[in-house]
Amino acid sequence: MRWARPTRSIAGVTAGVCAAFVLASCTADSTSAGSAPGGSDAQAPGGGGSEAEQAAPPPPFEASVLAGADRGVPVDTRVRVAADNGTIDRVQVYRGSRAPARMVDGTLARDGSGWRATELLEPGATYTVLSTGTAQGAGRGTVRDTFTTQALTLDEQTYPSISPLQGETVGVGMPVIITFDIPVTNRAAIEQHLAVQSEPQVTGSWHWLSDTEVHYRPKTYWPAGTEVNVDVGINSIDAGNGIYGQMDREVSFQVGDSVISRVNVATHQMDVEVNGQTRRTIPISAGKPGFETRSGTKLIVEMFESKRMDAATVGIQPGDPEYYNIPEVEYAMRVTYTGEFLHAAPWSVGSQGSENVSHGCVGMSTANAAWLYGISHRGDVVDVTGSGRALEYGNGWTDWDMSWQEYQEGSALS
Repeated sequence: MRWARPTRSIAGVTAGVCAAFVLASCTADSTSAGSAPGGSDAQAPGGGGSEAEQAAPPPPFEASVLAGADRGVPVDTRVRVAADNGTIDRVQVYRGSRAPARMVDGTLARDGSGWRATELLEPGATYTVLSTGTAQGAGRGTVRDTFTTQALTLDEQTYPSISPLQGETVGVGMPVIITFDIPVTNRAAIEQHLAVQSEPQVTGSWHWLSDTEVHYRPKTYWPAGTEVNVDVGINSIDAGNGIYGQMDREVSFQVGDSVISRVNVATHQMDVEVNGQTRRTIPISAGKPGFETRSGTKLIVEMFESKRMDAATVGIQPGDPEYYNIPEVEYAMRVTYTGEFLHAAPWSVGSQGSENVSHGCVGMSTANAAWLYGISHRGDVVDVTGSGRALEYGNGWTDWDMSWQEYQEGSALS
């Protein structure tokens, strides 16, 4: 689903063909040294001029607006105004007919020699530039001029979706996930405008999974209780191949308690650690031969109090002896895209703790599943060992199933 474009702003690159506009100015009238009393000019008989020529008025203030053109200005242009003589006192750049609501922020040089926008532009919009300045010995003046930016369709703009959601509480392994609805080929330019701030501060890195998805994780798990703010400042940034960032977005979230479930497929046990202390050891049943549960560091991706589980979604069709279709599986927590969950499995209680009989999920009693579900969040860590089947890269949120060095190598700025 594409979103309509709201008001937006962000920094970018400078464009630069100069169009000069001369500001109106005022000069005081001058009086010659030989003026007669009463203010009338006195001339010698037969003379053709005054004893002192009246001084020429000083030139008016002039400034140049640098926006690349007056039509079709690229949205990643940073508008500049330069004083050709004198100093600039004030510049206003705004979209539409009402200045206060849609002003483009900018910075005036300390010496008044110029002004530079700190925001980029919106597509298909008309901007007005009001430049006010003073030339030495001349009055103050203002000139008004306009330019129009390039038009862009939604298919020429990429929209960033962010996970976690605003205000969400997540687990200590939760990555920041940004997905783009149109591919980003200029990854470095986009990544330069992605920022994560946290309290307490952590060391982290971005990691591109594809042209449509980039993740961020800390070097080690988030400390419990961390407050995180994500700033996606890609409005009008060149994303490559004629695509631009559609808008800026910002999300804040919190990290909850550290809940790490350690599943040992070989011993049929799961130890659940809360803030570093083992709170419960749960008998489990994992994947049987041919359907082995994958070993690796996984994260809870989705949570459902009740979920239908149909084997057809993982390629097992009706008529196959392994086919199943269970309408209400309770306390289901997804850890892979290929269908592995932690969930209640009352049908296998007799095997839990002693035998692996599932099709890949980690099953436990309803009581244990309800307890685990009640303390869990998206992004909680599920560390699985004891299986000869490895977790595939990108099969779920596999951000922690690689070394820190490998993760950093996925940054476009590394």
